[in-house]
Amino acid sequence: MAIISIHDLRVVRGGIEILKGIHWEVAAKENWVILGPNGSGKTTLLSCVTGYVTPSAGTIEVLGKKYGQSDWRELRKEVGLVSSGIRHWIEDQQTALDVVASGRNAELNLWHPAAGALLREARKSLRQVECANLGNRPWAFLSQGERQRVLIGRALMARYRSLILDEPCAGLDPVARERFLQFLSRLASSAKTPNLVFVTHHVEEILPCFDRALLLRAGEILLQGPIGKVITSKTMSQAFTAAITVLKREGRFQLRFRQE
Repeated sequence: MAIISIHDLRVVRGGIEILKGIHWEVAAKENWVILGPNGSGKTTLLSCVTGYVTPSAGTIEVLGKKYGQSDWRELRKEVGLVSSGIRHWIEDQQTALDVVASGRNAELNLWHPAAGALLREARKSLRQVECANLGNRPWAFLSQGERQRVLIGRALMARYRSLILDEPCAGLDPVARERFLQFLSRLASSAKTPNLVFVTHHVEEILPCFDRALLLRAGEILLQGPIGKVITSKTMSQAFTAAITVLKREGRFQLRFRQE
């Protein structure tokens, strides 16, 4: 059974068709990349999958249960989203342990410090995201990269079947970005990690652990499937309407603009 199954998804707002006939399935053990230029529909697609946007047409199923026929609040518990938007809702004094522990019941800003079994699980989750030493550090004094790891730890507390990482490298300097990507590669190799959906504009951020790709352009799927067939010079040039050469070295993609 697919974890996420989308058929003929359409989203229309203000007379503008934002998503046009999307068909997409995410099976267990598949790690996906969603790629596309600004305005291609990436954010709207994520919002539909996580139950924050109601489609105009089509169906979305999570583990065989359909939005609209099942309680969307229960289905949302199966697919987690790590997004920069949540950072602004976390109070500065909340510690890394507080933030991670809040993920168990999808809360924010715990009124009381975690204790007992919840505290033990939060510490275990912090170790899983390699932040055990940050447990007592307030949110205000965590770096961007540390915050992203803590938010992933928070998501792992909820035991999602699939975890969507929405541009997790945004705002990181080049060194911090590579350190975060190295961490993400280690995380993906763990059998306890849910399958990952990584959303980005940049092919350089795509790790070898991602085996499938969905390429969007103007609200439509330009191509999807095995990552090596989707991310090519031809498809990237079509998606971004520019002359682009895609190279691959040591398992990582690189992008170059060509003069026409």
